Amino acid sequence: MKTTLLLLALWLLAAVGPAAAQIDTTRARYYQPVFAGVDVASNVAYGAAPTYTGAAQSLLMDIYQPAGDTVKRRPLIIFAHQGGFFIGSKTDPYMVAICTRLARLGYVTASIEYRLGFPVTGLLAPADTVGVAQAAVRGMQDMKAAVRFFRKDAATTKTYRVHADYIAVGGSSAGAFMALETGYLDKASEVPAYVGLAALGGVDGQSGNPGYSAAVLAVLNLSGATENPSLIEAGNAPLCSVHGTADRTVPYLQGKIGSVLPPKYVYGSGRLNPRAASLGIPNTLRTLKGAPHIPFETNAAYADTAFWTMRDFLRPLLRQTGTVLAARATTQGPQAQAYPNPATDAVQLSIPAAWRQLGEAQLLDMTGRVVRRLDPHTADLRVARGALTAGVYSLRFPGQAPLRIVFE
Repeated sequence: MKTTLLLLALWLLAAVGPAAAQIDTTRARYYQPVFAGVDVASNVAYGAAPTYTGAAQSLLMDIYQPAGDTVKRRPLIIFAHQGGFFIGSKTDPYMVAICTRLARLGYVTASIEYRLGFPVTGLLAPADTVGVAQAAVRGMQDMKAAVRFFRKDAATTKTYRVHADYIAVGGSSAGAFMALETGYLDKASEVPAYVGLAALGGVDGQSGNPGYSAAVLAVLNLSGATENPSLIEAGNAPLCSVHGTADRTVPYLQGKIGSVLPPKYVYGSGRLNPRAASLGIPNTLRTLKGAPHIPFETNAAYADTAFWTMRDFLRPLLRQTGTVLAARATTQGPQAQAYPNPATDAVQLSIPAAWRQLGEAQLLDMTGRVVRRLDPHTADLRVARGALTAGVYSLRFPGQAPLRIVFE
């Protein structure tokens, strides 16, 4: 009983005492390039998954760390490259540049390879909407596997000294589509039926590192879009977008993408950030007036603007209690209840009717590891202790503030 009360006290301190969970941003860290050099670990395997042809692909990434850094727990940003889900590499010049630049501030950064390609029918009709949409889902699944890789490492070997509560994702163009879906697509019902999500492995996918959460601290959207702004829900992660108003590849507001393939309608940053603002989600939209698609990849001035925007957006988040795993509360809508709590054997749940339509709920331990999954459609919804040890857990329904569960 005393151990359980101590764990509960520590959890509450982490939730309400900023100094217990926030990142140290003093001495210009995460704002100025306080590190002269960067160490790069190349071709680190973070998972494996089948390509659209069924062939097995090892998923690799390059990890950038500030040279000589001694901090034990550091924030992480995972980036994905552009290329229309058809071309590109983790060593694309912009990925190398942005990962290096942010690592010199003190971040750990990673540039990931992900599964590329989709069926082609000829030079004039390289793909269809279904194929591209499926490629985007595979990319999202791979990015989520990368998030889980680092969360697993933080809970076990701590090789990369990443703070599990401060993991952000970002990308350029196609990579931004992936980051947006990683941050906000958390229910199968949000994926159009024509995609065939179940056959692809579901929302979380099977690209590696199961049993750990893929929740993120923030989303960095560089010239990206989503199928629907409604993917963003109250309580979701903060959003930072950089987008040119003259983008003819991915619309700043909304419109069709693709040229020779059947058109797909998407919503760009000019629609996504207002959606986030309407829900009370912290966000920044850097509008590049008259700028084309991904101008920051070839223009130094735009590259500086994108870098400064992401830097200034992220740094205040580091001084707050981190991540959706730390019970970022929302006052909007009805809330769930759990009783008795603390409990010895099981906790009974009472959830709003609307929550029955959400995807599975996840029970996480204090390291962020998923230890139980619950189906909200079940008539009698309980969290049985089973073989779980005494302690404090977090129950997370998609898009909702987590519930704190305590077993004595």
